[in-house]
Amino acid sequence: MADLRAAKENYKKQNSDKVAVPVIVALSIVVPLAVAALILFPDVLSIDMGIERSTLPAFHAILNGSTAILLILGLWFIRKKNIAAHRAAMLTGFGFSAIFLVSYVISKLNADPIPYGGEGFLKGLYFFVLITHIVLSVPVLPLAMFAIYRGLSGEYGKHRKIVRWTFPIWLYVAITGVLVYLFMAPYY
Repeated sequence: MADLRAAKENYKKQNSDKVAVPVIVALSIVVPLAVAALILFPDVLSIDMGIERSTLPAFHAILNGSTAILLILGLWFIRKKNIAAHRAAMLTGFGFSAIFLVSYVISKLNADPIPYGGEGFLKGLYFFVLITHIVLSVPVLPLAMFAIYRGLSGEYGKHRKIVRWTFPIWLYVAITGVLVYLFMAPYY
């Protein structure tokens, strides 16, 4: 009987993977390409939505900062073996990241880019933070989605393996998102 139950669970898992994995892969390709197009072609891909642009960068920083706090809380909760609180923190952090992404796309559609006006060491530091933030933000989406999927589907071994990479990268991207805002705040 246990073998039959295990076979049924394995079948359900394989069918679930047939849907979830292609969706995660597709989103992991489409979203970065769309964001890159918005950054590379701001004149072509702009729409005046009448949104006050000065409020969005602070909103983005709040979302990124909140995500960083939730990631740290999620780690703390799982170390305390509080799975429900861990799950809530991580899903909320992912939700904040998703809201950030949508809002960021809207801001890119709605406004011309603002150049960084700093000089010297700060300019180099800003571009280092910005470039590493952008480069590492690309794998965060698939890593986070796979980590969440594996956790929610009860594949805790796979979840732990992917989280070893996901957590530090996602935390770095969230923190540097706040730093980019702090660097740019005088120019908004």
